[in-house]
Amino acid sequence: MFRHWMKHTAMVPKGFLRFFVLKLLSEKPLSGSEIMGEVEKMTGGHWRPSPGSIYPLMSLLQDEGYIKEIPTEEAGMKRYTLTEQGKKFLNEQVKMKEEEIRKRFRFFGPPLFGPPTQMFLDFFWNRLDKKGVQELKEANRKLIKALLSLRENLQENYSEALVKEVKAALEEAANKIDEINRKIQN
Repeated sequence: MFRHWMKHTAMVPKGFLRFFVLKLLSEKPLSGSEIMGEVEKMTGGHWRPSPGSIYPLMSLLQDEGYIKEIPTEEAGMKRYTLTEQGKKFLNEQVKMKEEEIRKRFRFFGPPLFGPPTQMFLDFFWNRLDKKGVQELKEANRKLIKALLSLRENLQENYSEALVKEVKAALEEAANKIDEINRKIQN
């Protein structure tokens, strides 16, 4: 039921789809249906924008000069790519979004965003009204804080070796939690 609700609820921040379409087109030319599929894949199947969202947006972006259609004989189907103006606009948007996120995080303060995050963690774990759940909340908070810090550090000091190391650590943690889940289910 929750998954159904997620697919049909307007939980996407205003301007997100526009930004996401430009970001996808900066990577490679895509058709409208391919963009819908990429968004669905990137959200783990939780959200697939409708044609009524994508195609008017593509038309608007084309009218604004941010994207252009690739001739059908080149692409095999109607695909779009960014223009130079679109690339410049996307870069400006990325810088603005990063600054906006930094400002929001600063507002919440050092104890990992204070009350809003704590309220989310409380909601997430409150169905477990058992001894020791507070320690799970704290461990969850610590993981989120570490991941956000890691994202900042990787942005400034990226290397494929570090990405592989982080991926291995995350997979190890996920595998351990899955192992615990299997013990509980048996």
